Order: sequence, then structure tokens, then C-alpha cells
Amino acid sequence: MQVSSAPSSRLIIATRESRLALWQAHHVQALLRPLTGGDVDLLGMTTQGDQILDRALSKVGGKGLFVKELEVALAEGRADLAVHSLKDVPMELPDGFVLAAVMAREDPRDALVSPRFDSIDALPQGAVVGTSSLRRLVQLKALRPDLRIEPLRGNLDTRLRKLDEGQYDAIVLAAAGLKRLGLGDRIRAHIAPEQMLPAAGQGALGLEIRANDAHLSQTLQALAHLPTWLACTAERAVSRALGGSCSMPLAAHALPTALPSGGHRLQLKALLGHAEQPGLLRAEVTADVHTLADADALGLQVAQALKDQASPGWLPSC
Repeated sequence: MQVSSAPSSRLIIATRESRLALWQAHHVQALLRPLTGGDVDLLGMTTQGDQILDRALSKVGGKGLFVKELEVALAEGRADLAVHSLKDVPMELPDGFVLAAVMAREDPRDALVSPRFDSIDALPQGAVVGTSSLRRLVQLKALRPDLRIEPLRGNLDTRLRKLDEGQYDAIVLAAAGLKRLGLGDRIRAHIAPEQMLPAAGQGALGLEIRANDAHLSQTLQALAHLPTWLACTAERAVSRALGGSCSMPLAAHALPTALPSGGHRLQLKALLGHAEQPGLLRAEVTADVHTLADADALGLQVAQALKDQASPGWLPSC
């Protein structure tokens, strides 16, 4: 990568152009302005993930399709940082890029959105539920094998419109996105992690920069939230160890608790399903962590516990 990392009084944030992505970018912009004392502008972009709406992400390259164009803008020097929903960020970043900070988490839970039904249990037999997440699909099938799970793509507003048009009896979305856009009143039920374990990084924002931009990395530490960063590092380590570049029904969620002596206790739970086989594998480990390396090691431990339970053919071969 040839781009200079010399400090500049002007920063450019690369962002997708969906309403939620722009909210996230504007949020970071507002926090950065008093820190930098200079201009902070947005560079809106449309990614492959935004353009391909007729196929499930698992069939066309996964959630990494939401970040590739933003990374190109960073590499070419057209932007200095990219704001991502952390659950959309691949577990392995390309050479030359780093996650400089993970910000405080919003609600990590999934949410049931429905015009008529107040819970998953209240859905009638054969009800149509919209989601394109393999993680949600296998957990819904485990809870309610009778439900009809149908694909649901598009940005948040598009998904809500399809529900309102009557194409689904209910849809499952991330609670964080709804709350950030002031749509929390659309949530009929928050789905407890005990019922549906969230995706790794769900509800958190990650800030990606060029690896050689030490000055910006230092500036962004003011936006970092260590408990969230530790939790998400552990969650993402589970996914990475199990083949995070593959599309699989995987969930990982860590709950951090501050320790009086410093550091945090992480209760890390993970779940692995199979798109074509019934059953769910589960693992849970609690450990005290003080560094991102500690959190990463915890994630690897939980991933190994899942691997130990998996029968031949369960884990992806990619």
C-alpha cells in the first residue's frame, strides 16, 4: 500500500449509503470533529452487498461484500477510515488494514418485528418468517420446526416495507439497527440470547483504517470501548477459528463484567448449526481477560470445544 499516513486536519469517512450505515457514519463524524479540530467528511458508496439483492449472501460471498469497496477507497487514499457494523466485517482483514477501534455496543439482541404477533411462541403454525441469516434460520428451526422461513434481503427500510406489504407474518432483525434509526417501537419482542444467540460483533461498530496510519489510530482510541472490544474480539476469534470466511450458521456472544482488580470477566457462549442437518452444537467458557490477546485465546478455546463436538462433515471445508 503506497498511501502516506502523514497526519491531516481533514478526515474522510467511507460509508455505505443505506440509512443505517449513514447514521453510523454521521455518529462517528460527530464524535471525531472535536477530537481532530478539522473537517470530517463522508464518502458515500454502494457496495456489492447492497447491489445483489436476489440471492442470499451465503451464496455470493458472504457479508464481506459490504466492506470491499470501502477498503478500496482506503487503499487509494480517497478515505481515511471506514465505519462498519462489526458483524459485517470479515474475520481476517486484508493485508494493510486494521480495526483501530471497536465502539460501545448497542443492544446485541435479535428482535422480532410483526404487525400481529408478540413472540416467536405466539406465531401460528406454518407462519412465514423472513430472514436471510443462516444463524437465525437454524435457531428458528430449532425453536419452531413448523415455521416457514423465507429469504429477506435489502436494507432495513426495504425489509420493513416487505413486512408491511404482508409478504411475511414476522421478520427477525438486529435490535441495534432499529434503535439507532429511532424505530424501536417496531420491535414486538426482544429475543433473549438464551433463545437466539446473536452473531459475533452484533450491535458494535468497528473503525477500519490503513495499518500504517499510526496518528489516526491513536486518535481513534478515544472512541474505543474496551469491554465491547474484548467481548467482540473473543466472539470473532470463535468465528475465525471455525472458518470465518465461510458462510455457516454460527453465533457467538460474550458478556463482559468489570473486575475490581482490573480487567474483565467474559462469559462467552457460542453455537454452531448446519444448513442441512438438524441439531445445534453449543459451548460456553468463562475467563478473566486483560488484553485483546487474552480475549482471542478465550475465543479459540470455545471454538475448539465446538470442534470437539462436531461430527465428520459438520464443519465447512473451505
